[in-house]
Amino acid sequence: MSATEVLEEFGTWALAKFVAALLVFLLLHLARWPLLAVARVLEAGMSGIDRLISTRVSAGDGSWSRREPLRHNT
Repeated sequence: MSATEVLEEFGTWALAKFVAALLVFLLLHLARWPLLAVARVLEAGMSGIDRLISTRVSAGDGSWSRREPLRHNT
């Protein structure tokens, strides 16, 4: 069904609502890209920190303190 057939059968408002819905759909997907980029950067940073901490803890060379972290002078 072409746009002219829709216009003739359902009217201008139906065609305008369809075009508006299509534009909203496209704008939402375009607005998602920057948020996705931020999420990827955060994921990469968290992965790097996790890798650093796990290698330091498992190294056993004394570079990481193995004492209880919340032990105070009491």
